[in-house]
Amino acid sequence: MKGSKELSQSTRIIGIDPGSRYTGFGIIDRAGNRLKYIHSGVICCNKELDLSEKLVLIFDGIYEQIEKFQPQNGSIERIFHSVNAKTSLVLGHARGAALLAMKKKGLNISEHAPTEVKSAVVGIGKASKEQVSAMVRILLNIDRNLKMRDDESDALAVAICYANMKNFNNFCRTGSVPLKGVS
Repeated sequence: MKGSKELSQSTRIIGIDPGSRYTGFGIIDRAGNRLKYIHSGVICCNKELDLSEKLVLIFDGIYEQIEKFQPQNGSIERIFHSVNAKTSLVLGHARGAALLAMKKKGLNISEHAPTEVKSAVVGIGKASKEQVSAMVRILLNIDRNLKMRDDESDALAVAICYANMKNFNNFCRTGSVPLKGVS
């Protein structure tokens, strides 16, 4: 039965766009070459909190989403090269808290450069936030009227990048990717 085979091959992915103030997360399902939006949100950290308190919020927030939605795979954006060393260092701490939450829950983890994520979703490594958000909505069939922060759409883009890389890796290994409606 085709439908049950497709469901058994389904995988759930959490994508994370880390930040010390706003950490976006997005959860999708991938079955064959089909992607489905499940949930997304942002972990907001008050700028008055010290770094250690922010890291606890990020860890707990990601851990809670993993507990609730049970993804098998996690994908996180790598640090981009910044001229401000302090900003990069703080972002690295936020990434570490998210990575730790994913590892503690036993997820398969992948990391993707921002240009890799944009290329996977838009086809251009230097795409704008607006282009990424628009393509995420199209690829996941998300209503245009649903309010979504950039951090959420960026996290969903990271999850889509992971899903696309898995399809590409399957193609490289087997020479084919499952197509809709094709047995």
